[in-house]
Amino acid sequence: MKRPLKRLLGRRELVDFPAFALGGVEAKVDTGAYTSAIHCTDIHVEVAGRPRPVLTVRLLDPGHADADGRALTFTEFALRDIRSSNGEVQERYVIRAVVRLYGEDFEVDFSLSDRSDMKYPVLLGRSLLRQGRFVVDVAKRNLSYKSLAPAAARRVRP
Repeated sequence: MKRPLKRLLGRRELVDFPAFALGGVEAKVDTGAYTSAIHCTDIHVEVAGRPRPVLTVRLLDPGHADADGRALTFTEFALRDIRSSNGEVQERYVIRAVVRLYGEDFEVDFSLSDRSDMKYPVLLGRSLLRQGRFVVDVAKRNLSYKSLAPAAARRVRP
């Protein structure tokens, strides 16, 4: 049986979030992290007067590069223990979101955390890398976006 080809990702990639109308967001590819993460602030759950709890966050706050800071709400979410890069276990809210790489959409779990002290607002973990059958070349960058540029240039030509 033939194995599917694996696509190459660089250590940094530009990703799109179609449901959030966000494109070209810088992401760090982290093979050491299992769960992907996205930068949010003002993370809180509203319960009163609602049939289901609602998670409200400010996505990519205005103080961060490539930010838009608008509020988003989610009715589907979970609270999980996530081990941070320094080894501490933290409770974080987790949502499912679609991330686009190589023009293909992947549904991935993202933990929501304040990454304002980090260089990149998005972290792509192993759960996405396995799902998309990716291999990481740490010497490369933005391979997904670069692969789409020639196709876009061909469409523009008369």
